[in-house]
Amino acid sequence: MNICLKIITFLVCVTLLSNVNAQSYQYPFQNPDLPLEERLNDIISRLTLDEKVLLMQHNAPAIEILGIPAYNWWNEALHGVARTKEYVTVFPQAIGLAATFNPDGLQKTFEIISTEGRAIFNDDFKNGKTGENYRGLTYWTPNINIFRDPRWGRGQETYGEDPYLTSIMGGAMVRGLEGDNPKYLKAVACAKHFAVHSGPEHNRHSFNVNVSAYDLWDTYLPAFRHLVVKEKVHGVMCAYNRFAGTPCCANDTLLNNILREKWGFDGYVTTDCWAISDFLNFHNTHSSEIEAISDALLSGSDLECGSLYHKLIDAVKSGSITENQVDVSLKRLLKIQFQLGIYDPQERVPFASIDRSKLDCAEHKQHAYLMAQQSIVLLKNSNMTLPLDENKVKHIAIIGPNAHNPKTLLANYNGIPSSSTTPYQSLLNRYGNKLRITFYQGVGIVDTLRNSPSFSEISKGVSDADIILFVGGISADYEGEAGDAGAGGYYGFASGDRTTMALPKIQTELLKELRKVNRPIVLINMSGSAISFEWESQNVDAILQAWYGGQSAGDAIVDVLFGKYNPAGRMPITTYKSDADLPDFEDYSMENRTYRYYKGEVRYPFGYGLSYAEFAYSNLKFTKVINTGNNIEVEVEVQNMGKISGDEVVQIYISHINSTTPTPICALKAFKRVSLDQGEKQKVLFLLTPTDLAKVDLNGKSEESSGKINIFVGGGQPKYANGLSDTLTVSGNPVIIK
Repeated sequence: MNICLKIITFLVCVTLLSNVNAQSYQYPFQNPDLPLEERLNDIISRLTLDEKVLLMQHNAPAIEILGIPAYNWWNEALHGVARTKEYVTVFPQAIGLAATFNPDGLQKTFEIISTEGRAIFNDDFKNGKTGENYRGLTYWTPNINIFRDPRWGRGQETYGEDPYLTSIMGGAMVRGLEGDNPKYLKAVACAKHFAVHSGPEHNRHSFNVNVSAYDLWDTYLPAFRHLVVKEKVHGVMCAYNRFAGTPCCANDTLLNNILREKWGFDGYVTTDCWAISDFLNFHNTHSSEIEAISDALLSGSDLECGSLYHKLIDAVKSGSITENQVDVSLKRLLKIQFQLGIYDPQERVPFASIDRSKLDCAEHKQHAYLMAQQSIVLLKNSNMTLPLDENKVKHIAIIGPNAHNPKTLLANYNGIPSSSTTPYQSLLNRYGNKLRITFYQGVGIVDTLRNSPSFSEISKGVSDADIILFVGGISADYEGEAGDAGAGGYYGFASGDRTTMALPKIQTELLKELRKVNRPIVLINMSGSAISFEWESQNVDAILQAWYGGQSAGDAIVDVLFGKYNPAGRMPITTYKSDADLPDFEDYSMENRTYRYYKGEVRYPFGYGLSYAEFAYSNLKFTKVINTGNNIEVEVEVQNMGKISGDEVVQIYISHINSTTPTPICALKAFKRVSLDQGEKQKVLFLLTPTDLAKVDLNGKSEESSGKINIFVGGGQPKYANGLSDTLTVSGNPVIIK
């Protein structure tokens, strides 16, 4: 009897607990213990067609009867949570982050960004305010388009011109932003703009891109493939332009055949903002709004950023699409929200406790400072002009439009920090009581200033300076996205793009006047792209490429100037010598573009950057003969031969010898940023895979095949850097890389 009583009591308790659990949720989709698929099917079954369509627009309203909160999908986090009302941490612009060649640092950067984004969202969620722009957890970043032409204004948003570097840095960003929880996403990344999109800006809404299958698969798609296949990114944004005659946001080849079928993408696709309107207004590929939105939906555009998807109701009623086809896209969107924990009890969501104390906090500021330091590239240093000796320098002149311009530090798609430091401010803060500091803005970015001293007066005022620091370059007012970079109408700029690689003329003119006083000149350049420095490279004593360095840029620059930090940034783009070296901007062929295919001499190559230390390479080791399908380990020893500790970016480039099909001149396939004390020697190990050793044929097929490959390991490209090389022989049957 006792045993029976215990069994009965147990069953009663289980039943009561089950009833309590069931009664605590009004609908099954709210029950976090149910399988996700069951929850998704339940919530969709309860929605009317009108409600479904409302949820497929970027500014989705609340469905109050079901307890579905309003949600705005549009948010930005290019180099910090962007466009917020709160103070947040602002890191260097994406191109500067690429220059660090430090994926671990980049991943931590985006762990911080997602933490700050969660803090903002959590506060809004608790207060029932989730429908405003720039407040959600779905960030439309990273921009992994290839920066194929230095004139593109939005190139600053990318990780440079190389598919491999873009893949690795973009992947680190995705891991940092989305987190590694097995059930919940911390935030959602979105790889954009898919695909073959990198300027010009003025005709991006109407432009048609035709590229060879070779260029498509060798250059334009590898980073997208890496983020989708390897990093499992949860969002993709389709581009404004047409690809092979069809708008990208209705391009079945891109969105269905490649993205979902070939690569197995199971996340959501959003259109770029108002891209579907372009089908009618600029591309002229569709005859009606119903045709346009139906085509976009059927091709795989799940979410519209814009104002047409509400007409999907009419598309269903007219028979252009079915409600079941609407459900396919809606299910992908709702799945993202479930994975963010929006429909779960917040105590179940591991990120729901992050609060506002994390916004722009001391720890985050410190990392922004570190990334700003690591992003700076030393391009020239004649006669060891740098680092400056604070015990010998008595008078510093600091001049130029970006010497004291906080806005320039923040670039575009930016948030606002609680404080930021310009180079001039940093000099004053650190050395104002020790040194004489003379400051002139001198000129604007592109023009003269009212009530400013003349160039000759400025030169006279700094004629006894021990060093002249000229902080010039551009700003995101002039280069950037069409419509945002609104300070056009000046020589050298058009619709956010640049028409010349040269430093703005007015700045070169002032530099020429300063040169006459015969004092050492250090040019600190802030820009989102390469400047050709035709006059400057021959006439100034040192050049720092400082990008748009974020809130700590000023301190980072002064650290490098005075040797408090040894620069080790590397160029993620090629600096060509003149505008005449560039092909037509609208030509998307990679012939004679980027370091992988450019045959001429360059000013500063991709992967290049100087140091205050010297590094030596020795003992390059790898198996000289391998079979196709096998990995290969590469080992090298690197030693700091200088008198100061520093970082070296060890890079591996491969070149296919006597290839019968097109291949890059050389191609980056691995890199590591290592720190070495004075005299320290370190073994650096790499693993190259069949994917790394493969070639792309004229049909776009990637295949590892037999042949000879030169492997170079050094501090940059084979032609320009110290390092070692040897030949690898690959034999065996071809291995197709899927």
